[in-house]
Amino acid sequence: MNRRVVITGLGLVCGVGNTAQEVWEKLVAGASGMGPITGFDTTGFPVTFAAEVKNFDPLNFVDKKEARKMARFIHFAFAAAQEALEQSGLKITEENGDRVGVFIGSGIGGFEIIEREHATLLKDGPRRISPFFIPATIINMAAGQLSIRYGARGPISATATACATSANSIGDSVRMIMHGDADAMIAGGSEAAVTQLSVGGFASMRALSTRNDEPTKASRPFDKDRDGFVIGEGAGILILEELEFAKRRGAKILAEVIGYGMSADAYHMTGIAPEGAGAQRSMRAALNDAGIKPEDVGYINAHATSTPAGDGNESRAIEIVFGEHATSHKLKISGTKSMTGHLLGGAGGLEAGITVLSLINQVLPPTINLDNVDPECKLDYVPNNAINHNFDVALSNSFGFGGINATLIMRRWNEGSE
Repeated sequence: MNRRVVITGLGLVCGVGNTAQEVWEKLVAGASGMGPITGFDTTGFPVTFAAEVKNFDPLNFVDKKEARKMARFIHFAFAAAQEALEQSGLKITEENGDRVGVFIGSGIGGFEIIEREHATLLKDGPRRISPFFIPATIINMAAGQLSIRYGARGPISATATACATSANSIGDSVRMIMHGDADAMIAGGSEAAVTQLSVGGFASMRALSTRNDEPTKASRPFDKDRDGFVIGEGAGILILEELEFAKRRGAKILAEVIGYGMSADAYHMTGIAPEGAGAQRSMRAALNDAGIKPEDVGYINAHATSTPAGDGNESRAIEIVFGEHATSHKLKISGTKSMTGHLLGGAGGLEAGITVLSLINQVLPPTINLDNVDPECKLDYVPNNAINHNFDVALSNSFGFGGINATLIMRRWNEGSE
Protein backbone atom coordinates (compact mmCIF):
# COMPACT_ATOMS: atom_id res chain seq x y z
CA MET A 1 0.00 0.00 0.00
CA ASN A 2 1.77 3.14 -1.23
CA ARG A 3 0.09 5.88 0.80
CA ARG A 4 2.25 8.98 1.18
CA VAL A 5 1.72 11.35 4.10
CA VAL A 6 1.94 15.12 3.87
CA ILE A 7 1.66 18.01 6.31
CA THR A 8 -1.00 20.61 5.52
CA GLY A 9 -1.15 22.64 8.73
CA LEU A 10 0.78 23.35 11.89
CA GLY A 11 0.12 25.15 15.14
CA LEU A 12 2.75 26.17 17.68
CA VAL A 13 2.61 27.61 21.19
CA CYS A 14 5.71 28.09 23.35
CA GLY A 15 7.70 30.60 25.37
CA VAL A 16 8.63 32.74 22.35
CA GLY A 17 5.17 32.99 20.78
CA ASN A 18 1.57 31.84 20.69
CA THR A 19 1.30 31.21 16.93
CA ALA A 20 3.52 29.49 14.40
CA GLN A 21 4.31 32.77 12.65
CA GLU A 22 5.26 34.50 15.88
CA VAL A 23 7.39 31.54 16.97
CA TRP A 24 9.19 31.47 13.63
CA GLU A 25 9.93 35.20 13.59
CA LYS A 26 11.31 35.08 17.12
CA LEU A 27 13.46 32.04 16.45
CA VAL A 28 14.98 33.52 13.29
CA ALA A 29 15.75 36.66 15.31
CA GLY A 30 17.46 34.55 17.98
CA ALA A 31 15.06 35.65 20.72
CA SER A 32 14.92 33.80 24.03
CA GLY A 33 11.67 32.82 25.74
CA MET A 34 13.23 32.39 29.19
CA GLY A 35 12.44 34.53 32.22
CA PRO A 36 11.56 34.41 35.92
CA ILE A 37 8.75 31.99 36.75
CA THR A 38 5.44 33.78 37.29
CA GLY A 39 3.15 30.80 37.89
CA PHE A 40 4.20 30.16 41.48
CA ASP A 41 6.36 31.58 44.27
CA THR A 42 9.89 30.30 43.68
CA THR A 43 11.20 31.23 47.13
CA GLY A 44 13.52 28.46 48.28
CA PHE A 45 13.71 26.81 44.87
CA PRO A 46 17.21 26.29 43.43
CA VAL A 47 15.85 27.20 39.98
CA THR A 48 13.62 30.25 39.57
CA PHE A 49 13.18 30.62 35.80
CA ALA A 50 11.59 28.83 32.86
CA ALA A 51 10.27 29.39 29.35
CA GLU A 52 6.63 30.06 30.20
CA VAL A 53 3.96 30.76 27.60
CA LYS A 54 3.08 34.44 27.85
CA ASN A 55 -0.16 36.40 27.41
CA PHE A 56 -2.14 33.23 26.80
CA ASP A 57 -5.90 33.30 27.31
CA PRO A 58 -7.57 29.89 27.06
CA LEU A 59 -10.92 31.60 26.62
CA ASN A 60 -9.83 32.46 23.08
CA PHE A 61 -10.11 28.75 22.31
CA VAL A 62 -12.64 27.25 24.72
CA ASP A 63 -15.54 28.70 26.70
CA LYS A 64 -15.15 29.52 30.38
CA LYS A 65 -17.27 26.66 31.69
CA GLU A 66 -15.34 24.05 29.71
CA ALA A 67 -11.95 25.65 30.36
CA ARG A 68 -12.37 25.03 34.09
CA LYS A 69 -12.65 21.30 33.37
CA MET A 70 -9.31 21.18 31.54
CA ALA A 71 -5.69 21.35 32.63
CA ARG A 72 -3.37 23.89 31.04
CA PHE A 73 -1.78 21.36 28.69
CA ILE A 74 -5.22 20.78 27.14
CA HIS A 75 -5.68 24.53 26.64
CA PHE A 76 -2.38 24.65 24.76
CA ALA A 77 -3.43 21.69 22.62
CA PHE A 78 -6.69 23.45 21.71
CA ALA A 79 -4.80 26.57 20.66
CA ALA A 80 -2.26 24.72 18.52
CA ALA A 81 -4.85 22.42 16.96
CA GLN A 82 -7.12 25.32 16.05
CA GLU A 83 -4.26 27.12 14.32
CA ALA A 84 -3.18 23.97 12.50
CA LEU A 85 -6.69 23.16 11.28
CA GLU A 86 -7.31 26.71 10.13
CA GLN A 87 -4.10 26.69 8.11
CA SER A 88 -4.85 23.31 6.59
CA GLY A 89 -8.40 24.18 5.64
CA LEU A 90 -9.44 20.67 6.65
CA LYS A 91 -13.14 20.54 7.52
CA ILE A 92 -14.15 17.55 9.59
CA THR A 93 -17.67 16.60 8.56
CA GLU A 94 -20.24 13.88 9.13
CA GLU A 95 -19.03 12.35 5.88
CA ASN A 96 -15.29 12.23 6.60
CA GLY A 97 -15.24 12.20 10.42
CA ASP A 98 -14.69 8.43 10.63
CA ARG A 99 -11.47 8.84 8.61
CA VAL A 100 -9.94 11.65 10.71
CA GLY A 101 -8.13 10.76 13.92
CA VAL A 102 -6.38 12.46 16.84
CA PHE A 103 -3.06 11.41 18.37
CA ILE A 104 -1.80 13.89 20.94
CA GLY A 105 0.44 13.00 23.84
CA SER A 106 1.91 14.60 26.92
CA GLY A 107 4.79 13.58 29.10
CA ILE A 108 3.15 14.53 32.39
CA GLY A 109 -0.39 15.78 31.79
CA GLY A 110 -2.22 18.08 34.21
CA PHE A 111 0.48 18.44 36.83
CA GLU A 112 -0.84 21.77 38.15
CA ILE A 113 -4.29 20.24 38.76
CA ILE A 114 -2.75 17.26 40.55
CA GLU A 115 -0.87 19.62 42.85
CA ARG A 116 -3.95 21.77 43.47
CA GLU A 117 -6.27 18.88 44.25
CA HIS A 118 -3.71 17.19 46.47
CA ALA A 119 -3.51 20.40 48.50
CA THR A 120 -7.34 20.41 48.70
CA LEU A 121 -7.29 16.80 49.92
CA LEU A 122 -4.84 17.60 52.70
CA LYS A 123 -6.60 20.81 53.74
CA ASP A 124 -10.29 19.99 53.34
CA GLY A 125 -10.54 16.22 52.95
CA PRO A 126 -11.49 13.85 50.13
CA ARG A 127 -15.06 15.11 49.68
CA ARG A 128 -13.76 18.46 48.43
CA ILE A 129 -11.77 16.98 45.53
CA SER A 130 -13.13 18.30 42.24
CA PRO A 131 -15.25 15.85 40.22
CA PHE A 132 -13.32 17.09 37.18
CA PHE A 133 -9.93 16.25 38.71
CA ILE A 134 -9.39 13.02 36.77
CA PRO A 135 -10.69 14.09 33.31
CA ALA A 136 -8.82 17.39 33.63
CA THR A 137 -5.47 15.76 34.22
CA ILE A 138 -5.12 12.43 32.43
CA ILE A 139 -2.83 12.48 29.43
CA ASN A 140 -5.31 11.20 26.83
CA MET A 141 -7.78 14.02 27.44
CA ALA A 142 -6.11 16.49 25.07
CA ALA A 143 -6.83 14.00 22.29
CA GLY A 144 -10.24 13.15 23.73
CA GLN A 145 -11.40 16.74 24.10
CA LEU A 146 -10.20 17.67 20.61
CA SER A 147 -11.97 14.69 19.03
CA ILE A 148 -15.18 15.83 20.75
CA ARG A 149 -14.67 19.45 19.69
CA TYR A 150 -14.13 18.64 16.01
CA GLY A 151 -16.06 15.41 15.55
CA ALA A 152 -12.97 13.38 14.63
CA ARG A 153 -14.19 9.79 15.03
CA GLY A 154 -11.21 7.95 13.55
CA PRO A 155 -8.25 6.45 15.44
CA ILE A 156 -7.49 8.14 18.74
CA SER A 157 -4.51 7.68 21.03
CA ALA A 158 -2.09 9.43 23.34
CA THR A 159 1.53 8.63 24.00
CA ALA A 160 3.47 9.28 27.20
CA THR A 161 7.05 8.54 26.19
CA ALA A 162 8.70 11.38 28.11
CA CYS A 163 10.51 13.80 25.82
CA ALA A 164 9.96 11.60 22.76
CA THR A 165 6.17 11.79 23.22
CA SER A 166 5.04 14.02 20.39
CA ALA A 167 7.58 12.71 17.90
CA ASN A 168 6.10 9.27 18.58
CA SER A 169 2.59 10.72 18.21
CA ILE A 170 3.45 12.13 14.79
CA GLY A 171 5.37 9.09 13.60
CA ASP A 172 2.71 6.64 14.75
CA SER A 173 0.04 8.80 13.10
CA VAL A 174 1.97 8.70 9.84
CA ARG A 175 1.96 4.92 10.00
CA MET A 176 -1.78 4.84 10.72
CA ILE A 177 -2.39 6.84 7.56
CA MET A 178 0.06 4.75 5.53
CA HIS A 179 -1.64 1.58 6.76
CA GLY A 180 -5.06 2.90 5.72
CA ASP A 181 -6.55 3.34 9.20
CA ALA A 182 -7.17 7.05 8.60
CA ASP A 183 -6.94 9.65 5.85
CA ALA A 184 -5.98 12.51 8.18
CA MET A 185 -4.65 12.87 11.73
CA ILE A 186 -4.35 15.75 14.17
CA ALA A 187 -1.03 14.82 15.75
CA GLY A 188 1.54 16.18 18.19
CA GLY A 189 1.97 16.91 21.85
CA SER A 190 1.37 19.41 24.62
CA GLU A 191 2.92 20.08 28.01
CA ALA A 192 2.41 22.46 30.92
CA ALA A 193 4.86 21.32 33.55
CA VAL A 194 6.20 24.61 34.91
CA THR A 195 4.85 23.74 38.37
CA GLN A 196 6.27 23.44 41.85
CA LEU A 197 6.64 19.67 41.89
CA SER A 198 7.96 19.49 38.36
CA VAL A 199 10.54 22.24 38.70
CA GLY A 200 11.48 21.03 42.17
CA GLY A 201 11.81 17.45 40.96
CA PHE A 202 13.94 18.22 37.91
CA ALA A 203 16.08 20.54 40.04
CA SER A 204 16.60 17.75 42.58
CA MET A 205 17.89 15.58 39.73
CA ARG A 206 20.28 18.41 38.87
CA ALA A 207 18.89 18.31 35.35
CA LEU A 208 18.07 22.03 35.16
CA SER A 209 20.34 24.99 34.53
CA THR A 210 20.82 27.13 37.63
CA ARG A 211 21.70 30.39 35.85
CA ASN A 212 19.03 32.25 37.80
CA ASP A 213 20.71 35.60 37.17
CA GLU A 214 20.89 35.06 33.39
CA PRO A 215 17.77 33.16 32.28
CA THR A 216 18.08 34.13 28.62
CA LYS A 217 21.62 32.71 28.52
CA ALA A 218 20.87 29.53 30.46
CA SER A 219 20.01 27.16 27.63
CA ARG A 220 23.22 26.76 25.63
CA PRO A 221 23.30 23.51 23.64
CA PHE A 222 26.76 22.28 22.57
CA ASP A 223 28.47 25.05 24.59
CA LYS A 224 31.20 23.89 26.97
CA ASP A 225 29.63 25.90 29.80
CA ARG A 226 26.15 24.33 29.56
CA ASP A 227 24.79 23.22 32.91
CA GLY A 228 21.34 21.77 32.25
CA PHE A 229 18.09 22.37 30.45
CA VAL A 230 15.47 25.07 30.92
CA ILE A 231 11.95 23.75 31.34
CA GLY A 232 9.40 25.15 28.91
CA GLU A 233 5.74 24.70 28.12
CA GLY A 234 3.46 24.78 25.11
CA ALA A 235 2.30 22.60 22.24
CA GLY A 236 3.12 21.62 18.69
CA ILE A 237 0.47 20.02 16.48
CA LEU A 238 0.52 19.02 12.82
CA ILE A 239 -2.26 18.13 10.42
CA LEU A 240 -1.18 14.99 8.57
CA GLU A 241 -3.04 13.80 5.47
CA GLU A 242 -2.77 11.05 2.92
CA LEU A 243 -1.44 12.72 -0.23
CA GLU A 244 -4.37 11.94 -2.55
CA PHE A 245 -6.89 12.90 0.14
CA ALA A 246 -5.15 16.27 0.52
CA LYS A 247 -4.90 16.82 -3.23
CA ARG A 248 -8.58 16.02 -3.83
CA ARG A 249 -9.64 18.80 -1.52
CA GLY A 250 -7.09 21.24 -2.95
CA ALA A 251 -5.01 21.53 0.21
CA LYS A 252 -1.78 23.50 0.22
CA ILE A 253 0.95 21.02 1.10
CA LEU A 254 3.70 22.24 3.43
CA ALA A 255 6.01 19.20 3.51
CA GLU A 256 6.04 15.42 3.35
CA VAL A 257 6.93 13.05 6.18
CA ILE A 258 9.16 10.42 4.61
CA GLY A 259 10.83 8.65 7.53
CA TYR A 260 10.26 7.61 11.13
CA GLY A 261 12.60 5.68 13.39
CA MET A 262 12.54 4.50 16.99
CA SER A 263 14.93 2.74 19.30
CA ALA A 264 15.65 1.97 22.93
CA ASP A 265 18.94 2.65 24.68
CA ALA A 266 18.32 -0.29 27.03
CA TYR A 267 20.98 1.33 29.17
CA HIS A 268 19.88 3.57 32.06
CA MET A 269 16.79 5.12 33.65
CA THR A 270 17.81 8.71 32.86
CA GLY A 271 21.32 8.43 31.45
CA ILE A 272 22.34 8.19 27.79
CA ALA A 273 24.10 5.30 26.13
CA PRO A 274 27.75 6.06 25.24
CA GLU A 275 28.20 7.77 21.88
CA GLY A 276 24.43 8.07 21.66
CA ALA A 277 24.15 4.46 20.55
CA GLY A 278 20.36 4.51 20.80
CA ALA A 279 20.17 7.80 18.93
CA GLN A 280 22.32 6.28 16.19
CA ARG A 281 19.87 3.39 15.80
CA SER A 282 16.89 5.73 15.74
CA MET A 283 18.39 7.95 13.04
CA ARG A 284 19.48 4.97 10.96
CA ALA A 285 16.00 3.47 11.24
CA ALA A 286 14.46 6.72 10.03
CA LEU A 287 16.90 6.96 7.12
CA ASN A 288 16.12 3.36 6.19
CA ASP A 289 12.38 4.03 6.43
CA ALA A 290 12.78 7.06 4.17
CA GLY A 291 14.93 5.13 1.70
CA ILE A 292 17.55 7.87 1.58
CA LYS A 293 21.29 8.18 2.17
CA PRO A 294 22.77 10.17 5.06
CA GLU A 295 24.16 12.76 2.66
CA ASP A 296 20.61 13.54 1.46
CA VAL A 297 19.84 15.23 4.79
CA GLY A 298 20.59 18.94 4.83
CA TYR A 299 19.51 19.93 8.34
CA ILE A 300 18.95 18.37 11.75
CA ASN A 301 16.84 19.99 14.43
CA ALA A 302 18.67 18.33 17.30
CA HIS A 303 17.18 17.22 20.60
CA ALA A 304 19.96 19.36 22.13
CA THR A 305 18.62 19.98 25.61
CA SER A 306 21.77 21.73 26.93
CA THR A 307 22.65 18.98 29.39
CA PRO A 308 26.33 18.07 29.74
CA ALA A 309 25.90 14.42 28.73
CA GLY A 310 23.04 14.76 26.27
CA ASP A 311 24.47 17.19 23.74
CA GLY A 312 27.85 15.54 23.50
CA ASN A 313 26.39 12.10 22.95
CA GLU A 314 23.87 13.33 20.37
CA SER A 315 26.60 15.19 18.51
CA ARG A 316 28.78 12.08 18.51
CA ALA A 317 25.85 9.97 17.29
CA ILE A 318 25.29 12.37 14.38
CA GLU A 319 29.00 12.31 13.61
CA ILE A 320 29.01 8.51 13.46
CA VAL A 321 25.81 8.15 11.41
CA PHE A 322 26.50 10.95 8.93
CA GLY A 323 30.27 10.69 8.73
CA GLU A 324 32.10 13.08 6.41
CA HIS A 325 28.82 14.76 5.47
CA ALA A 326 28.61 15.98 9.07
CA THR A 327 32.28 16.54 9.87
CA SER A 328 32.77 18.61 6.69
CA HIS A 329 30.01 20.92 7.97
CA LYS A 330 27.81 20.30 4.92
CA LEU A 331 25.16 19.05 7.34
CA LYS A 332 23.76 21.86 9.48
CA ILE A 333 22.44 21.30 12.99
CA SER A 334 20.70 23.60 15.44
CA GLY A 335 19.27 23.37 18.92
CA THR A 336 16.16 25.53 19.11
CA LYS A 337 15.61 24.64 22.77
CA SER A 338 18.22 27.34 23.33
CA MET A 339 15.30 29.74 22.72
CA THR A 340 12.11 27.78 23.46
CA GLY A 341 13.27 25.80 26.46
CA HIS A 342 12.45 22.11 26.71
CA LEU A 343 8.75 21.32 26.31
CA LEU A 344 9.25 17.73 27.50
CA GLY A 345 6.36 15.81 25.89
CA GLY A 346 5.57 18.77 23.64
CA ALA A 347 9.11 19.18 22.33
CA GLY A 348 8.91 16.83 19.35
CA GLY A 349 5.74 18.45 18.02
CA LEU A 350 7.11 21.96 18.41
CA GLU A 351 10.39 21.03 16.76
CA ALA A 352 8.74 19.11 13.92
CA GLY A 353 6.78 22.28 13.20
CA ILE A 354 9.93 24.39 13.34
CA THR A 355 11.62 21.96 10.98
CA VAL A 356 8.76 22.28 8.49
CA LEU A 357 9.04 26.08 8.65
CA SER A 358 12.78 25.77 8.02
CA LEU A 359 12.10 23.69 4.91
CA ILE A 360 9.49 26.13 3.63
CA ASN A 361 11.58 29.24 4.23
CA GLN A 362 14.98 27.70 3.46
CA VAL A 363 16.28 29.35 6.62
CA LEU A 364 17.85 27.65 9.64
CA PRO A 365 17.15 29.01 13.12
CA PRO A 366 20.27 29.33 15.25
CA THR A 367 21.59 27.73 18.38
CA ILE A 368 21.89 30.81 20.59
CA ASN A 369 24.29 31.21 23.51
CA LEU A 370 26.85 29.08 21.67
CA ASP A 371 29.85 31.17 22.72
CA ASN A 372 32.43 28.45 23.38
CA VAL A 373 31.77 25.23 21.51
CA ASP A 374 32.50 22.11 23.53
CA PRO A 375 35.66 20.53 22.02
CA GLU A 376 33.79 17.22 21.96
CA CYS A 377 31.12 18.78 19.71
CA LYS A 378 32.75 19.05 16.30
CA LEU A 379 29.92 19.84 13.90
CA ASP A 380 28.17 22.95 12.52
CA TYR A 381 25.50 24.04 15.01
CA VAL A 382 24.45 27.32 13.28
CA PRO A 383 25.79 29.40 16.17
CA ASN A 384 23.92 32.50 17.33
CA ASN A 385 22.55 33.72 13.99
CA ALA A 386 20.04 32.26 11.54
CA ILE A 387 21.36 31.42 8.08
CA ASN A 388 19.91 30.88 4.62
CA HIS A 389 20.37 27.28 3.51
CA ASN A 390 19.32 25.43 0.38
CA PHE A 391 18.13 21.95 1.39
CA ASP A 392 15.34 19.48 0.67
CA VAL A 393 15.41 17.00 3.56
CA ALA A 394 15.46 17.62 7.30
CA LEU A 395 15.57 15.40 10.36
CA SER A 396 14.24 16.05 13.87
CA ASN A 397 15.42 14.11 16.93
CA SER A 398 13.57 13.56 20.22
CA PHE A 399 14.95 11.49 23.09
CA GLY A 400 13.33 10.70 26.44
CA PHE A 401 14.01 9.28 29.88
CA GLY A 402 13.91 5.52 29.89
CA GLY A 403 16.16 5.48 26.83
CA ILE A 404 13.36 6.23 24.33
CA ASN A 405 14.52 7.64 20.98
CA ALA A 406 12.43 8.91 18.07
CA THR A 407 13.45 10.48 14.76
CA LEU A 408 11.30 12.09 12.08
CA ILE A 409 12.44 12.92 8.55
CA MET A 410 10.60 15.47 6.42
CA ARG A 411 11.03 16.54 2.81
CA ARG A 412 10.43 19.92 1.25
CA TRP A 413 7.36 20.00 -0.94
CA ASN A 414 7.55 21.26 -4.52
CA GLU A 415 6.11 20.34 -7.89
CA GLY A 416 8.76 17.66 -8.32
CA SER A 417 7.76 16.03 -5.05
CA GLU A 418 4.81 14.31 -6.74
